[in-house]
Amino acid sequence: NGSFALRVADDIVPIGELKAHLSERIRELRSSQRPLIVTQNGKAAAVLLAPEEFDRLTNEASFFAAVQEGLAQADAGRVVEHDEVGRILDARFGPLTEEE
Repeated sequence: NGSFALRVADDIVPIGELKAHLSERIRELRSSQRPLIVTQNGKAAAVLLAPEEFDRLTNEASFFAAVQEGLAQADAGRVVEHDEVGRILDARFGPLTEEE
């Protein structure tokens, strides 16, 4: 769902412990959907994510980038009026008919 509370006792693990219990930690990661922070020499070194969370984050980043691009285009005056969009779509796909 994209929102989680980091549990320090469960979600931060030294790299040595991760190596020793990798299969178990991956199972926990998949079931909890929370990231796992891996430390090396006492400092954060990596973050492991479940594939679904990685996909969600990359999709969200792409969406926000597209919104930012659209806003920049609008700010620069590169816009198409609503009526013109309708004409373009009608020309490309045919007129929209309402079902009765």
